[in-house]
Amino acid sequence: MNAAKKGLGRGLSALFGDIEKKSGSNQTNINKVPIADLQRNKYQPRTLFDEEKLMELSSSIKENGIIQPIAVRLNKYEPGKYEIIAGERRWLAAQKAGLNEIPVVVLDIDDQKSLEIAIVENVQRQDLNAIEEAKGYQRLVKEFGYDHEKISKFMSKSRSHISNTLRLLTLPKDIISMIEEGLLSAGQARPLIGLPNASSIAENIVKKKFSAREVESLIKEKRTSKKSEKKEDPNITFVQNEIESKLGMNVQIINKKNNSGKLIIKYSSLGQFELLSKKLRK
Repeated sequence: MNAAKKGLGRGLSALFGDIEKKSGSNQTNINKVPIADLQRNKYQPRTLFDEEKLMELSSSIKENGIIQPIAVRLNKYEPGKYEIIAGERRWLAAQKAGLNEIPVVVLDIDDQKSLEIAIVENVQRQDLNAIEEAKGYQRLVKEFGYDHEKISKFMSKSRSHISNTLRLLTLPKDIISMIEEGLLSAGQARPLIGLPNASSIAENIVKKKFSAREVESLIKEKRTSKKSEKKEDPNITFVQNEIESKLGMNVQIINKKNNSGKLIIKYSSLGQFELLSKKLRK
């Protein structure tokens, strides 16, 4: 079986299925444990939980209970305690619902698998913002030696998606905060990577509510304009203005590094064209 099939393509339940087969049936029975004995997963990539949605889930749990058990593992540092692998949102909502006990499935997995499952669960359900997703991938790289290709296969996402998501972490901290708060999307923020004035542009994007496509066009214009400014030669500009004044037409001189180039004369009417033709034929 190839690596891609071990990711989102198979679904989270399939991941658990593989673990259960390896762990043995005596470790995958559903138990009820005190809710206070559960602790959040230190590898959980998700840091923000929508309070309104938590309250909705809490109301549902009050009425129907927890239908799907929470996946946990034994806390090796605190006997009798459990670390959540998947289901932290249900755990938080259960606390709000006033539950004392909660159904769990105890799995025997290592830190790497715990992080993998936490990322898969959240990305599969589209619960992570782009920065949380990027930080999850970053931990796979730094702590477990994954490269972009391996993450791509595991997550069943393109390599370019993984690389572009990770590149978001190179943005200034204030822009990263805007993405986390939902003020900017990844598509709006990505064109700002590497720009010296990225923060001021980001504020303008939020203020004017530019779409991702509008941001791309804006950045392209700024880069083209800056490139033109850098190449402008005062001597070329002087000659260009002089020719324009004599012809009465717009003139553009493009001079390359090897001193080859183009002289472009723009006419706006048939009369200007005839006048230019006569002057050039003399």
